[in-house]
Amino acid sequence: MEDELIKKIWDDVLVILKDTIMATTYETWILPLVPHSFEDNCFCVLSGQNLAIQIIQKHQAQISKALSEICKRDVYFKVLYDEDLHKKLEKERQKVKKEEEKEFIKNLEKKLNPSKFDGLKQMQSDCKLNLKYKFENFVVGSNNKFAYAVAAAVAKDPGKQYNPLFIYGGSGLGKTHLLQAIGHDILFKKSKLKVKYIKAEEFINDLVNSIAKGMDKAGDKNKKMNEFRNKYRCVDVLLIDDIQLIEGKVRTEEEMFNTFESLHNSGKQIVFTSDRPPEKFENTPDRLKTRFQMGLLADIQVPDLETRMAILKKLSIDNNIRMSSDVIEFLASVYNKNVRELEGAFNTISAYTSINQIPITVDIVKKIINFNEKRKTVTIDGIIDIVSSFYNISPEDIKSTNRAAKTAYARQAAIYLAKEMTAESFPCIGEHFNRKHTTIMYSHQKVKTDLLTDRHLSQDIKELTEKINS
Repeated sequence: MEDELIKKIWDDVLVILKDTIMATTYETWILPLVPHSFEDNCFCVLSGQNLAIQIIQKHQAQISKALSEICKRDVYFKVLYDEDLHKKLEKERQKVKKEEEKEFIKNLEKKLNPSKFDGLKQMQSDCKLNLKYKFENFVVGSNNKFAYAVAAAVAKDPGKQYNPLFIYGGSGLGKTHLLQAIGHDILFKKSKLKVKYIKAEEFINDLVNSIAKGMDKAGDKNKKMNEFRNKYRCVDVLLIDDIQLIEGKVRTEEEMFNTFESLHNSGKQIVFTSDRPPEKFENTPDRLKTRFQMGLLADIQVPDLETRMAILKKLSIDNNIRMSSDVIEFLASVYNKNVRELEGAFNTISAYTSINQIPITVDIVKKIINFNEKRKTVTIDGIIDIVSSFYNISPEDIKSTNRAAKTAYARQAAIYLAKEMTAESFPCIGEHFNRKHTTIMYSHQKVKTDLLTDRHLSQDIKELTEKINS
């Protein structure tokens, strides 16, 4: 078949896949594929990413279905790794990376006032923003898609919608990254706006110091407090990290309330991050708690396996570290609680292997991270037992054909957790639940989708994950 026709078929398939496959997977693994041949009803594509073959196998049925739909006959799909394509993509990636760095510096120099900012380090210091925390460095997955979208919307039009924005989730999931990304984006695109990023702890210490200094000399009390208030109220965008730290600190909460009122009434943007939603702030006055809730709440969940693998892949590319697919899958399976632990493990492994001039293999990685083969192993049956106990139903009901709403809800939660917390395939999971692998795939995807909008389900999954890991 002619190359142009093969390309046309694949382009049509991509249109279908874009709407059926999660954006992270589509852009990272599907889009870079190159159509190669179409013979004997076998459509073959090439990949320059060895890890892609393993990831794409999970979507084999979807791709074959799309091909069959376009070609009007049964077509099966095959992907092959191509070393030449890998070299080509790597060369292009390095070129794009250099161009992006040049453009970044060019835009920064153009937008920032040289008399105020002496290069990148001074800008970073004045605004308290870390240059690595930008939107383009944030790996988007089903666990954080909503939070990312609203953060980008706030950065695009601060003070107009989603004000305040309250982002919450466990430690190390990317809250600070998104918070600072908002600051960077506003600073670069709306350089006239005054942006202030601060950790809640610093706000507390600043208040304590202002009160203490005001007591040193008679008459200085009002002056020091006015300086403190102006520092936080004379801004266009206030970004406060770990706001939960002010809970129970009466004077701090009072100042935060007044600061909030001053900024919000002036149409200034406020963004908070926290390790829990406002409703969980048991020792916070209702008037402040309701202010936290009056805008938009966005939670970030633990990233799923594919997103964790995508994060490791991006880290390896950005740091020019060759990491095989089996190493990436192993690390993504081991570090399944938060992104910070995952990045920490990557940094430790890359540093150790670089210094000792040794290859990165699974066995070497196990030694570096002190992996204990005898540690608690998460099994599908163990997950089913914990989920059934959590929802007060029997494991037999979860595995049965019982379609009662409560049972179906628990069953789908168990299927989702089985896929996310073990390395088992859909067919294998299907055997444990007495269901076809296509049914398992549907249930898994449904929970992933529902997690974006269903806060009750998100909380259940979070608590179940903690119970399974404990």
